This record gives sequence, structure tokens and C-alpha cells, in this order.
Amino acid sequence: MSQTSSGSIGAGGEPMTGAPLRPSVVARIRELAGDDDAALAAAWPVMAQLRPNLADAGEFVRRVREQMLDEGYRLVAADDADGVPRALAGFRIQTMLWRGRSLYVDDLVTDAGVRSGGYGRALFEWLVAEGRRLGCAQLHLDSGVQRFDAHRFYLRQRMAIVGHHFSLALDDHPAP
Repeated sequence: MSQTSSGSIGAGGEPMTGAPLRPSVVARIRELAGDDDAALAAAWPVMAQLRPNLADAGEFVRRVREQMLDEGYRLVAADDADGVPRALAGFRIQTMLWRGRSLYVDDLVTDAGVRSGGYGRALFEWLVAEGRRLGCAQLHLDSGVQRFDAHRFYLRQRMAIVGHHFSLALDDHPAP
């Protein structure tokens, strides 16, 4: 059985199909638990590439844990054959009047050293399957206007640009 672009498991644990990947790419997709400090800390080097505003692994672990407990945040990793996280997706389920129940992706990042290796696509396909499994009508994410490579990736995944996101800082520490 050949490995597929969606990793070793789909949302809910079922095998997923897709175009074959090089054998050394995604070995598995797994959800990280908020009480597993070692697993969360191992994910930090990848997340730091997307969220440089976080000071260190300790702050990352603390904030992930808070978001998991308070807001239903979930963090999923695409690991290589050695069990090293190479891509991460942080997400939550939301219900809004204008779009109903949806899966919102807070964070989607692939380690710069392995981009275009199938990890991001595997996570994206997993997110789509998980959203469907959970009864979501849509998948949404915001992306910084400067992230051109990410935008090309999202468009290749058949995402549509449906609006602009506006922000107003309410304290002395605006988000990046």
C-alpha cells in the first residue's frame, strides 16, 4: 500500500486517498494534547516560523494550553518518518450567523526546509476531512497580506478570497 498525500490517517482515523508522495514525506498526522509538554515543545521550532511574536517554547506551550482549555483550539502535526513535526495546523470550530458552523484555521505552517514536500497539503486535506466529519459547512482562514507563497498554496487548494479582514488594536501590543 502506498502512502498518500494525506498522511497515514484521515480525520476520525480512516485512511485517506490521494496522489502518492515520496516515501520519506508524511509518516503520520497526529493531534497534540495540551498536557503533553514535550510534544508541544517539539512543535515550537515549526510554529516559531509563523509566530515570531511568541518569545519562546514556554510561552508557546502556555498559550496553546490556554487556547485549548478556553476556546477549543486544537493543534495537529504532520510528522516525518522520524516522528519530527514538519508542519502544524491550529484550528477551532466556530458558529457564526453569516457562515454557520465552520472550521477556522488559526495557524497553518510548514517548516521552511521541507516546503513543497507534501506536508502542508496533507494537513490541509486532513482539516477538510475533519471539518466535514464535524458537520462544518466551510473551512476559513486569514492570511497576512505579505504571505504570497501561502496565498498561492491556498488558491491551489481551491480556496476563494471572500473578503478582507480588518483589525483595530485595543491595547499597546498590537498583533503582528
